[in-house]
Amino acid sequence: AAWVQSVADKSGWPHAIVGYADFTGDDVRPQLEKLKVNSLMRGIRQQFHWHEEPMYRFASRPDLPADPKVQTNVAKLADYGWSFDLQVFTGQMKDAVKLARACTDVTFILQHAGMLEDLSEKGVEAWRSGMKRLADEPNVVSKLSAFGTFIHRNDAEHIKTILTDTVEIFGADRCLFGSNYPIEKLWTSYADLVSAFKKAASGLSKADQKAIFHDTAARVYNL
Repeated sequence: AAWVQSVADKSGWPHAIVGYADFTGDDVRPQLEKLKVNSLMRGIRQQFHWHEEPMYRFASRPDLPADPKVQTNVAKLADYGWSFDLQVFTGQMKDAVKLARACTDVTFILQHAGMLEDLSEKGVEAWRSGMKRLADEPNVVSKLSAFGTFIHRNDAEHIKTILTDTVEIFGADRCLFGSNYPIEKLWTSYADLVSAFKKAASGLSKADQKAIFHDTAARVYNL
């Protein structure tokens, strides 16, 4: 975070920092105190996503969002005015709802629109159900990003399917575009990625497109 802040101080870019802290310990506050010296700090991300497939597993166990210790620590972000970038799979969404309810003064940015990886009819329906549960929590917004991660390509029609469902569930004013760069660089260029997202969103109103590509991020990350 300190290095990113130093780059921004010299160049004016980037405009915000989402840092890392470990919320599984006894008290996260000492970590947050170290980070707050960076004026561009806007939020924290710790990967909570757990999957039956080890290749997709980045957390020690699936129920971290429901852990009382984690919830107590995440709630402390409100004291700093910071958000939490929430990364979970469909099967963890019920616990993610518990986390959002335990921390009502914290804004949660759901990473990658809930990481839909099971594209079967059953998988998509379970994802939609979980997304609706999360959307019922007013302090949760959804990032539209990483839609190529599980199919390993930049596909405007695939993007449109997930984007359309997510916007219908959350509303455009609670959705924001994310590039997921440099991961997406494995199969596409940045320009082509943005082009695909713009094509996918082209059927939406101009106001909704502006919300997705500018307004929501500006509001949520205080840009």
